[in-house]
Amino acid sequence: MAAGARRTRELLRPVDAAQALDEAALLRYAAAHVPGFPSPAPSLALSQFGHGQSNPTYCLEVSVPGGGGETRRYVLRKKPPGAILQSAHAVEREFQVLKALGAYSDVPAPKVFCLCTDASVIGTPFYIMEYLEGILYLDTKLPETTPSKRKAIYFAAAKTLAAIHKVDVAAVGLQKYGRRDNYCKRQVDRWERQYLHSTGEGKPARYPKMLDLVRWLKENVPEEDSSTGLGTGLVHGDYRVDNLVFHPTEDRVIGVLDWELSTLGNQMCDVAYSCMQYIIDSTPTENSSYGGFERSGIPDGIPQLEEYLAVYCSMSARPWPVANWKFYIAFSLFRGASIYAGVYHRWTMGNASGGERARFAGKAGNAMVDCAWNYINRENVLREQPATGMLVSKAPRQEFHREQEGSTSTNGQGRFVPSEKVMQLREKIMKFMKDHIYPKEDELYKHAQSTSRWTIHPEEENLKALAKEEGLWNLFIPLDSAARARELLLEDRSHISPGSSDDLLLGAGLTNLEYGYLCEIMGRSVWAPQIFNCGAPDTGNMEVLLRYGTKEQQKQWLVPLLEGKIRSGFAMTEPQVASSDATNIECAISRQGDFYVINGKKWWTSGAMDPRCKILILMGKTDFSAPKHKQQSMILVDINTPGVQIRRPLLVFGFDDAPHGHAEITFDNVRVPVNNILLGEGRGFEIAQGRLGPGRLHHCMRLIGAAERGMNMMVERALSRTAFGKRIAQHGSFQSDLAKCRIELEQARLLVLEAADQLDRHGNKKARGILAMAKVAAPNMALKVLDMAMQVHGAAGVSSDTVLSHLWATARTLRIADGPDEVHLGTIAKLELQRARL
Repeated sequence: MAAGARRTRELLRPVDAAQALDEAALLRYAAAHVPGFPSPAPSLALSQFGHGQSNPTYCLEVSVPGGGGETRRYVLRKKPPGAILQSAHAVEREFQVLKALGAYSDVPAPKVFCLCTDASVIGTPFYIMEYLEGILYLDTKLPETTPSKRKAIYFAAAKTLAAIHKVDVAAVGLQKYGRRDNYCKRQVDRWERQYLHSTGEGKPARYPKMLDLVRWLKENVPEEDSSTGLGTGLVHGDYRVDNLVFHPTEDRVIGVLDWELSTLGNQMCDVAYSCMQYIIDSTPTENSSYGGFERSGIPDGIPQLEEYLAVYCSMSARPWPVANWKFYIAFSLFRGASIYAGVYHRWTMGNASGGERARFAGKAGNAMVDCAWNYINRENVLREQPATGMLVSKAPRQEFHREQEGSTSTNGQGRFVPSEKVMQLREKIMKFMKDHIYPKEDELYKHAQSTSRWTIHPEEENLKALAKEEGLWNLFIPLDSAARARELLLEDRSHISPGSSDDLLLGAGLTNLEYGYLCEIMGRSVWAPQIFNCGAPDTGNMEVLLRYGTKEQQKQWLVPLLEGKIRSGFAMTEPQVASSDATNIECAISRQGDFYVINGKKWWTSGAMDPRCKILILMGKTDFSAPKHKQQSMILVDINTPGVQIRRPLLVFGFDDAPHGHAEITFDNVRVPVNNILLGEGRGFEIAQGRLGPGRLHHCMRLIGAAERGMNMMVERALSRTAFGKRIAQHGSFQSDLAKCRIELEQARLLVLEAADQLDRHGNKKARGILAMAKVAAPNMALKVLDMAMQVHGAAGVSSDTVLSHLWATARTLRIADGPDEVHLGTIAKLELQRARL
C-alpha cells in the first residue's frame, strides 16, 4: 500500500475515552432499526476512525450468531459531545442527502440504514450506514503511486464531482434541501459567525487578516451567485480526494463521505475547494510549510490544475471558470480557515475527533488566510481559455446531459411532469437496480450460459421476493384494469395466497404515462422487468386476462401470474406464413363437443422454455369461412396438456435468452375445455388490438432505458480510452455522433411519452397513429445508440463481456416482434392520407 493510501480498516483505532458510547443501548437500537442486523444480542467490537476532525465516526463489527465466526461491519456517525453551534455537525442532513442519493445511480454514496435523533440513546443524534471496504488517499500527492494511477485517481475525482453536480435534485427529493440563490453571500455570513464563535475572549485569538478577508469577500461576491439557474444545484461542501473511498483494485470512487456541509447553491465553490491541494497543503502538522503543488511542484502524473478543471467542465458541461476564479479560491481558503478555527477550539475543550492533528488546526487556518491574500493579489490565476486539446465545454449544462439531468422524463419542465408518487417509485426502482440487479447481472448471465441455463437461478426468485417487499410489483397494471380485478379479489379470496395483499397484486394504480417513467428504468437491464413482474409476455397476457378473462379463468391463471408463481407464453407467430398479417395464420381450433381441438405449429413463443411457464394464450382460427377478421380466436392452453410439444429453443443472433427462451411448439390434437376460449369465437382480433397497444408501448419504454444505458457506457468508455494520441472523447467525429445520439434519444423519449399520454386520454384506437410512430422510432433509435456504443467499445462491444450486444439484439428483434416497421409506417401513412381528404 502506497504511503498516504490506507485501506478503510487501517484507519481504525481504539475509541477515545472521552467519546465512548453506551454499547448495550447502541446494540438494542441497531437490532430494532437496522434491516438484517444480527440477532439475538451479537458481540460488538467498537472502534473509531482516526481520519477527519468533525463528526465522530465509529466502526461497529458485530458477530453473526451461528455464523461460524462471520462478522458484519457497519459505520456509525454522530454529533460530537458538548456545546456546538445549532447548524453545525448536522448528521440529520447527512442522512437525508445520502438516503436521497441512494436512488441516484451515478453518485457513489454509501447506503444508510437508520437515523436516531434521540440523544438519550448514546448521547447525541447519529445515523448508521454501510461499511465500505476500499482505499482512502490521505496524501493528495499520492506518493509511491504510479504516474498513470495518479492521473486516473484525479480524473475519477473530477468525474464524481461532476456526477454530484448533475443530480436532478427534484428527482431525488432534495428540491427543498436549501436555497440555490445567494449561496456565497450566505456562506460568508455563516462562516464569519462560526469563526467569531470559535475565537475571541476566553477562546483562541482572532487573526486580523481573517476579518479583512471577510470584508473583501463580501465586496466581491460574483453576480452569478444571485442566480438559481446554471451552476446551481447540489453542493457537497467539503469535496476533497481524502473524502473519497476508492475501489480496492480499480481507480474509481465507490463512496463519497462527509456530507455534513452539503446543501443547494453555487457549485463552483465545490470545484474550487477540490483544487485546494494545488494552492496550499493545509494539513495540520507541527512543521508544515503549507506549500501547495504550485509551490512544491506537481508530482509526476497528477494533472495540472487547468487539466483537472477541463475534465470537470467537460463531464459537467460547465463553461471555463476564469471570470471569478480568484473569488472561489479565496472563499474556499476562508471557509477552510473558519473550519480549522472550530476544530482547534474543540481541541482546546477536549472534544475534537481528529486526534493530534486537531492541535495544529489553528496554525493551519491562519496559513490559509495568508494564502488567500496572496492569491487575491496575483495578476493572473487561470488562462482565458484552456490549452488546446483539453476537454472542456462552453455550452450550458442543461443542453447536454446524462442519466437524469435535463431528461424530458424527469426535469420538471414542459408538458410531462411526473407526480410525487411516480418520482418516489422511480427513486425506489433506481435504488433497487443499483443495489440488487446490476451487481447480479454477471452471475445471472453466467448461469444463463451454463449447462443449467434452462433452470431458474435461485437469486432471481430472491430478488422477486425483495421487490415485492419494497412495493415494486405489478406496476404495469393500468388503473382501470386494477379496478376490475379488485372486484374479483373482494368477491372471493380463497384462491389468493396467504400474505398477498390486493395493493401488492394490483400495482400502484398508474396510468400508462406514469408507468412509462418506471418502465424506462427497468429497460436498462434485460433481467430487471421480470424481477418486478413487469416482463413480456406476462404483462400482455395478464392484461388480456384482466380485460377479457372470465372469473374462473382469472382465478385459475391470472392470480398466480399476478403473484409471480407462474409464467406464461403468447403463441401467435407461425413459421410457414407471414404472421405480421394475422389473417394468414393457419393453426386450427376446432370445436368437438365440450372441447376445442388445436392443431398447428407455432414459433417464437417467448417464455415457453421457462420451467415456470404453465399457460399459453394461443391465437388460431375457429372458422376459416367467416369474414376475414372474424376467423381468429384466442384460447388458453395449459402447457402440460397432451399434444403440446416444445420442439426447440430458437436463437436471437446467438442468444437463446435462457431460461426464458423462445420456443418452437407443435400442437397435435391438443384438447382443451370449451370454457378456455377468451371472450368468444371470432374475437381474436379484438383482443389482439386491446393487448398490443399498451404491451408494445412497454417495449418502447424499455428501449429508451436500454439506449440510455448505452449512452452512459459509451461516454464512460470514450473518456477512459486513448486512441491515436488522445481520448476517444476528444475526437471530433465521436463528439458529433454522440450529440446526434442524444438528440435522437430525447426525441424518441418524448414521442413515447406522448403516445402513452394519448393512450390514456383517447384509448388504443384513437392513439394508434402515435403508437405506430413510437414503435418505429424507439427501436431504430436504440439500435443507432447501441451500435455507436459498441463501436466505441471496439471488440469488447460485440462480445458477451458487456451487455451491449444483448441489448442490441433485443432492440433489433423488436423491429419485427413488435410488428414490422413497414406495417407501422403503413398505418401512419394511411392516417395522414385520411386527414388530407377531410
